[in-house]
Amino acid sequence: MSKRIVIVGGGNLGSELARSLETEAEVTLIEQAERYVHAPAMIRAVVDPKILDKALIPYENLLSRGKFVRGQVTEVDASGVTLADGSRVDADYIVLATGSSNSLPFKPTSGDVEALKRANHEVHEKLLDAKTIAIVGGGAVGIELAGELAHAMPEKEIVLVSDKATLMPGKPANLGRSLEAKLKSAGVEIIFGARGENLENSSEPYAGTVRLTNGRVITADLIFPVIGSRANSALLTTLPDVEVTSNGRVASDGWMRPSSLENVFAAGDVADNGDAMTIVAVSRQVPWLTKTLKALLSGKPLKDIKPYVPWKSAPILLPLGPVKGNSFLVLFTAGNWITRKIKGTDLFLTKYNKAFGRK
Repeated sequence: MSKRIVIVGGGNLGSELARSLETEAEVTLIEQAERYVHAPAMIRAVVDPKILDKALIPYENLLSRGKFVRGQVTEVDASGVTLADGSRVDADYIVLATGSSNSLPFKPTSGDVEALKRANHEVHEKLLDAKTIAIVGGGAVGIELAGELAHAMPEKEIVLVSDKATLMPGKPANLGRSLEAKLKSAGVEIIFGARGENLENSSEPYAGTVRLTNGRVITADLIFPVIGSRANSALLTTLPDVEVTSNGRVASDGWMRPSSLENVFAAGDVADNGDAMTIVAVSRQVPWLTKTLKALLSGKPLKDIKPYVPWKSAPILLPLGPVKGNSFLVLFTAGNWITRKIKGTDLFLTKYNKAFGRK
């Protein structure tokens, strides 16, 4: 009898891991949303809704041998998972990849893709009417959003607020300097060293004012609260001996186990294993998980498997619209041409639609 693997969460990590293991075991991928949300494209979809359908990909053709189950897992134990409808999926190994939440219209709430579509439409309509736009949050999403807006809607007044002294402070200084110069040349005002003190809404854009910690008050037709992702860890907190860390993430040991259940693993945004909450982390975690689970399936003890080693300094691609941008590729930083060729032009939409078997 072949071993059974249940993967909870059909985001970047869960879907890729399921495909990599479906020929090795009986794989069941469980996801509450009816479509995969390709997060890298959702920022541009705000200014270009035509790409929205391509960014929301059905799961039906993802797996050829494995099984996809649409549902919400409410309980995890050593022998499997229980869904909200009371059904049960037994497993020898369980991987929890429940991901993270961000503000609308970049990620859905509770897997509600239809609500995400409505939010995208509503925000786009408001953008068309807006003259002034404020983006509160100077991380990767805020930077990319400012770049997309400046490219597609150059007539708008755009302000980007960052609580840091520079853009991308954890990366080489020339990356942040170049991004700053390109945004400013596109007409974006950048305010450093300040946070929003009185955001009326932290989950979706709104019109109004925001008071900054430096005393400045910004009034805008549309304010985007882009203050970071928060891990979807509610399910994991029901496990024994779990430790919740920053942003709601759950600590894991060297073998990505978040609890005393030895056959339960956690990965992706929800797991605090040394990687940042980025898609790039998936490119490192999926190969390790695939190799580790294959070894376990063959009978190798986990203690004989090398622990996971996170990125020391992960690469990052930051398009500022389809033409410009900058990237850090571990050994060097790159400018417009490489960023455009790797990500900016297509945002990996063709790659992911093909991977999901979409015709």
